[in-house]
Amino acid sequence: MKFFKIILFLASIYFVQSEIEHVCESGKYPPDPKTSFVPTYVVNLDLPPTQRWLELSRKYEKPLRTLVTYIKQFVLEFSPKLQKLIDLIDNKLGFVADSLPQPYGEEIKGIANATNIELGELVLYNIFYEVFTLCTSIVGEDSSGKMYHARNLDFGLFLGWDIKNDTWIISELLRPLIMNINYTKGGELKYKTVTFFGFVGLITGVKPNAFSVSVNERFNSNGGYIGLFEWFLNINRNQAWTTLVARDCFENDDMDFNHVVKTLANTPLIAPVYYIIGGPEKQQGAVVTRDRGKAVDVWQLGTNNTWFIAETNYDHWKKPLIIDDRITPCNRCMDKLGKENMSFEGLFNVLSSKPVLNKLTVYSALIEPKSGRLETYIQFCPTPCDPF
Repeated sequence: MKFFKIILFLASIYFVQSEIEHVCESGKYPPDPKTSFVPTYVVNLDLPPTQRWLELSRKYEKPLRTLVTYIKQFVLEFSPKLQKLIDLIDNKLGFVADSLPQPYGEEIKGIANATNIELGELVLYNIFYEVFTLCTSIVGEDSSGKMYHARNLDFGLFLGWDIKNDTWIISELLRPLIMNINYTKGGELKYKTVTFFGFVGLITGVKPNAFSVSVNERFNSNGGYIGLFEWFLNINRNQAWTTLVARDCFENDDMDFNHVVKTLANTPLIAPVYYIIGGPEKQQGAVVTRDRGKAVDVWQLGTNNTWFIAETNYDHWKKPLIIDDRITPCNRCMDKLGKENMSFEGLFNVLSSKPVLNKLTVYSALIEPKSGRLETYIQFCPTPCDPF
């Protein structure tokens, strides 16, 4: 019976998507700041890790607690018997923070102490982003060779549907937690990221005049759950967390575009993933397709005279699922935009075109790797809109 329900659900999605008009949008930039504004804060790396997020913890404790509480309620509605799992997370999962590469475990502990949220729950919150994000990332150049990097972050698939507001519940709860972070050291800017409060890894970031990175989930049978169990049971900790090794690259002052590509291509990982990397110079763009052990493919900008490369959550040499084809509309809109019109405005229009924009999309980020310019906008997809 469950199998037939799944087939029916997927079939309904396919028919709903076929009724939605997919056009390449224009005139979407800049969006209305009343609905799209994302605040920017400073995190001082000179402070001890447990103190870096104290001020923001006071400000964002309530929306973070609301999100964590919903996740627990969702689990219990799925099955009351899972209360034992929640108790296990609260009582046992916190130990994972001690095993994380430093300073990240200490940062999570600092947030837990400041918000009075269970440490195990915040560890789980951070783990979600290792295995559960759907995204679209683009890196490319304009006709003068100026580099750009852009991404949509989609999150919340199958974690509860809000019938009244016609949207994914987790996506709604995440939007109030979106922020830009300027990491400083010695009073100077080191790098910028887009994140959700409470998450200490890196999924979107730029180091001015050095490189930019966005992280997309990769579906694979040897997936992140296997790596997580290996880590929890201390079977294999000679592997990196996908978003923490990305932040490591930004923490290292000796990293440039080529070093980042090499590092993210060769470091053993907990989960398969796509790293989309941009640089400040002409044709410095790459998509690194990762298995847990090593890179399967490194797709460089300029291959076959490409001026842009785009990645969603499927290997670029394969066809995506018929019910989740965001890459074909994305490529079509980028081709229509053209190299001569490559800009923040053009990229935002592409990211605002359905189904690149969908009900899971919570923000769009626009990056110039050379200058370090970063613009982030909260996104909504009004009905009718693709569910993902």
